[in-house]
Amino acid sequence: MEGIISFANKRNYDDFKKQIPVTVLPLFDSIREFCFKLGENVLEDVRMHRVVFCKSMTFRWFLDVEPEKDGVKIKIQKNRKELIEIIQIKKDQQISEFSELFKTAYENIH
Repeated sequence: MEGIISFANKRNYDDFKKQIPVTVLPLFDSIREFCFKLGENVLEDVRMHRVVFCKSMTFRWFLDVEPEKDGVKIKIQKNRKELIEIIQIKKDQQISEFSELFKTAYENIH
C-alpha cells in the first residue's frame, strides 16, 4: 500500500489500531486520512505506541499521533529549529479545528 512505511518493527496500521480505544478510533482514523490527503509524499511510520506522519523518504516528520483513553496526543513539528508543539484532541472534537495547523506543519517541514 502506497504511503505506508515502517522502518524498525514492521507493524502496520491494521495491527496498531487494535490497541486504540474503540471510542477514539474514528478520531484517529480521521487524522490519518487528513494527513494522507495533504500530499502524495506523505508516509506513515507505525511505531509501538504511536503513528508518525512524515514528508517523503527524507523522513521529516510533521505529526506524531498517540492514542489516549479519551482522545489523542499530537506532537507537531513545523520546523526542525523550532520547539515541538503538543496538543490534545478529545474524542468528541472535530479535526477541522486543527486542520490548518496540520497543513502548515506539512507545508513548512523540510
